[in-house]
Amino acid sequence: MSQSVFTIEHTDGAARAGVLRTAHGTIPTPIFMPVGTVGSVKALAPDDLAAIGAPIILGNTYHLYLRPGDELVHRRGGLHKFASWPGSILTDSGGFQVFSLSSLRKIREEGVEFRSHLDGSKHLFTPEKVLEIQRNLNSDIMMVLDECVPFGADYAYTEKSLALTTRWAKRAMDAYPPGSAHNLMFGITQGGFYKDLRERSVNELCAMDFDGFAIGGLSVGEPKDKMYDLLYHTAPLLPGEKPRYLMGVGTPLDIATGIHAGVDMFDCVLPTRNARNGTLYTSLGKINIKRREFAEDDGPLDPNCRCYACRNFSRAYLRHLYASQELLSFRLNSLHNLTYFLDLARNARQAIVEGRYMDFLAKITALYPDEAARAAAGS
Repeated sequence: MSQSVFTIEHTDGAARAGVLRTAHGTIPTPIFMPVGTVGSVKALAPDDLAAIGAPIILGNTYHLYLRPGDELVHRRGGLHKFASWPGSILTDSGGFQVFSLSSLRKIREEGVEFRSHLDGSKHLFTPEKVLEIQRNLNSDIMMVLDECVPFGADYAYTEKSLALTTRWAKRAMDAYPPGSAHNLMFGITQGGFYKDLRERSVNELCAMDFDGFAIGGLSVGEPKDKMYDLLYHTAPLLPGEKPRYLMGVGTPLDIATGIHAGVDMFDCVLPTRNARNGTLYTSLGKINIKRREFAEDDGPLDPNCRCYACRNFSRAYLRHLYASQELLSFRLNSLHNLTYFLDLARNARQAIVEGRYMDFLAKITALYPDEAARAAAGS
């Protein structure tokens, strides 16, 4: 990765405002990336995503490999063309999905053997194979294969797993050396909840010239205070000149805290999953639109929101759609939640530029007092 691919423009403490450049666009950071596991962000079309200003979305290697198949996507010009998405795409390696299969997979030096959750067929993911799949998809940012250990894994297992993840990362780098093409490749640091292993992982991976670095293995069932403690310990260890990505995390408070720790990129299924369950994020706090109190509420969902749902519909109508299980409910709720998360990142960026990030973090913390209390209490 050339120095011009990622540029830090402003800092406020450890928080960074930067720009990441890919083959399909320029991405201001911090950034929240909507999750489109199978090449589609649930309930939304590409023009919806463009309207709310999403410059990048995620796809998943495991799911797209199994269905419709990466080679089929490649024959149709790659995932951008196949899904009619003009912006950037990051693809997870599929490692988390494979490892979550538990009884359906076997880890060995060569890679991970697993059975499809669709039809039980047997497959093998190697570090080289997952990159081949992602290159067929033509991902702007490819993630290497790693092992995500569960919270509570003992030191010996975590250390052994970390060594394997490092060897897999080296094989990925050997298979796809810097400058091979326009696809960027990120390494994933692991090490469970042992700080010395996290430090070892960072040192070993940063000796390789990855285009960016991710923090993996968080939000896997641990208490929030442990996640934050490890996040604040690990993020500053990563190279300052390269983008930092916190995988699969999380809530608005998690994101604001991650930015404070020095992270640039975030993703999570939370905004769209919660939208389908009626849980919506607003500038006034989190609400559940299914509650009876909204049945005759003619006000907008969020008076401070710019999204299509807030500009055109009342809380009463949104509650009616949800209660009726109308498909439009999924679309409008998802549009709103993703707008909120994207604006959270945009507003965080502006706060960094203006040197007032601590005030911004305090405001977000005040919106989610129960979550902040759990983090403070260690639960």
